[in-house]
Amino acid sequence: MGGRARILAALGCTAGIIPHLLATILGLAALLHVSAVAFQIVKFVGVAYLFFLAWSMWKETGTLKFESQGKALNARKIITKGFLINILNPKLSIFFLAFLPQFVPANVQAPVVNMLVLSMSFMAMTLLVFICYGLFANSLRGHILQSPKIVKMTQRSFACILAGLGVKLAFTDH
Repeated sequence: MGGRARILAALGCTAGIIPHLLATILGLAALLHVSAVAFQIVKFVGVAYLFFLAWSMWKETGTLKFESQGKALNARKIITKGFLINILNPKLSIFFLAFLPQFVPANVQAPVVNMLVLSMSFMAMTLLVFICYGLFANSLRGHILQSPKIVKMTQRSFACILAGLGVKLAFTDH
């Protein structure tokens, strides 16, 4: 996998932001914020996914597995996994609910249009940053793969980070 896979993953992660932005714009994020049950359900689905990713990484069978030889890309799988990373994060909706309205003037006649423009700008910047991160990581890939010790240490570190994020998410109220 090379730069193409990183760009596809960036597209998937950015697409995972769309439902959160739409929920914010349509007011569903407020419902998620008010409904403790809905928030907890989405939160624990996200926690379960983080633990699944951590376990897969620890076992060296997951999506973040380092491989020295490239194999055929399945664009749909890459985009779907990127999408799931962001769609299962309930805090994104709450972030957008708190963040976006601050930049919409109170006297504007079409606040939804303003929020859509802000949302598109945010997504464009996010996509660019994700692509840059992915391409940078791809450029380091060859150096990391030369040392099995570094590969194992990196995989185990990512597994611990993902599990830690899952624990943090599980014990966070909002």
